[in-house]
Amino acid sequence: VTMTPKTVGAFTDISRRLLNQSSIDVESLVRMDLATVLALAIDLAGLHGTGASNQPTGLINVAGIGSVAGGTNGAVPTWANIVALETAVAVPNADIGRLAYVTNAKVRGKLKSTPRVAGTNDNMIWQDGNNPLNGYQSVVSNQVSSTLTKGTSSGVCSAIFYGNWGDLLV
Repeated sequence: VTMTPKTVGAFTDISRRLLNQSSIDVESLVRMDLATVLALAIDLAGLHGTGASNQPTGLINVAGIGSVAGGTNGAVPTWANIVALETAVAVPNADIGRLAYVTNAKVRGKLKSTPRVAGTNDNMIWQDGNNPLNGYQSVVSNQVSSTLTKGTSSGVCSAIFYGNWGDLLV
């Protein structure tokens, strides 16, 4: 992997009057808000960065890593898709470390109402508990796009990422 430095920044103005009149620690509040904005920008770049215009190349744009297509024109994720994601990581012996799923709230909602076996309603793909997706940690971030295009399904598709997040370099 060729590493090149990137920079992300955030800026805000705080008046001296606000700092003097505030009853809460405004400086701390603003610092936390700026840190959140920067963290979200880094997350977005790590997942969906284009690699152009001085952006990092996000996972979705990295060639040579395993991927599982839901269908020619996108599809509702199935239990077989979830297992196929794990298999795509396991085949090259990359299923070690801090393995987890990352997706958005729309996918989580869909998986909570999609049964593992069609025609049943008692065992949904996304389970309640600490490790809700096939026993692995599952993180929901709306930094995962829900406006992807697959075939003729334009701007309505979402991604599900799975892998060892301890090895992600941004």
